[in-house]
Amino acid sequence: MKFTMRCRDLPRRSPGKTVAVIGAGPAGLAAAGHLACMGHSVEVYDMLPEPGGLLLFGIPSFRIPRENVRVGVKELLEMGVRFHVRTLVYCDGHMPEMEGVNMAERVVDFRDIVKSHDAVLIATGTWRSRHLEVPGAELPGVYLALDYLFRIYAHELGYLPGSAVYPTGRRVAVIGGGLTAIDAALEARMQGATDVYVLYRRTANEAPAGKANIERELVRRGVHFVELVSPIGFVGDSRLRAVRLVRMRLGERDASGRPRPEPVPGSEHELEVDTSLVAIGEEPTPPFSNGCTGIALNGDKTVNVDGRFRTTMRGVFAAGDVVHGPSMIGKAMSTGINVALAIDEYLTSGSWRA
Repeated sequence: MKFTMRCRDLPRRSPGKTVAVIGAGPAGLAAAGHLACMGHSVEVYDMLPEPGGLLLFGIPSFRIPRENVRVGVKELLEMGVRFHVRTLVYCDGHMPEMEGVNMAERVVDFRDIVKSHDAVLIATGTWRSRHLEVPGAELPGVYLALDYLFRIYAHELGYLPGSAVYPTGRRVAVIGGGLTAIDAALEARMQGATDVYVLYRRTANEAPAGKANIERELVRRGVHFVELVSPIGFVGDSRLRAVRLVRMRLGERDASGRPRPEPVPGSEHELEVDTSLVAIGEEPTPPFSNGCTGIALNGDKTVNVDGRFRTTMRGVFAAGDVVHGPSMIGKAMSTGINVALAIDEYLTSGSWRA
């Protein structure tokens, strides 16, 4: 996977400036490659044990071959990009709650990064899963889908023991309609599950993953996509036994433009499963809490930026999923390329004016 697609067409600055990229996922790596092409000195910080982010630790290898990612990272190393892995950059000095954070071996203060570089790019993505607040969600056998995937891939890459991987079981319910739900369902099949159900409160027509993906990726591979159901609880004693569901119907459109799912009275029922994987979305994970640095966040916790990816702090930019929420890899890489051009413009002009 190349992170320097337009390198030959870029101007080269001599001497270049110093740029810190926080986050070694698709947006951060694409930005690092293009900034290095332009002659800037780039240092990339990431909490995981090797660069790649979700490309390595959150997406099945049949979708994104790991060797391709590693080849792209090797090219960045040969260009002089420096990587600081197992390094969490954060402002408040504590370890935030998010998947993968326990891989970090040291914490660097975000403010120190800003002081020691000419420009900083925040590309930390969306590493915090949304929890399902229903009875029984704490039962063994109920897992966050991203955490489930992360543990499998970190083990396959040699960074976690097999004992850290959650047991899949024979019957699995995946809750959600996005790309993480699809990947979790397919991975559960690959881990030996015989019956996998993806439970979604709307229909395939409204699913974030897209109807075509659901039909191509799930239905054709024997995964059951169950529309118009929503979990209202998990049932079990010492371990999960079943998901308690209610049937839904579509009502008026909500703020997202999609029809609002409404519960059908008296339609409660149970689906017996060994494991349930919750994939109801991920939240942006900027390297600070709101107010710590003076950098503004939006109401959905994405970093507030202008049309040139500039935050409310001079010299600090943001791009990728931490700005626009979970997205396709191509979109994240595209914003990484575009923010590199904006950073170069700032470094060469010195202007931060609108």
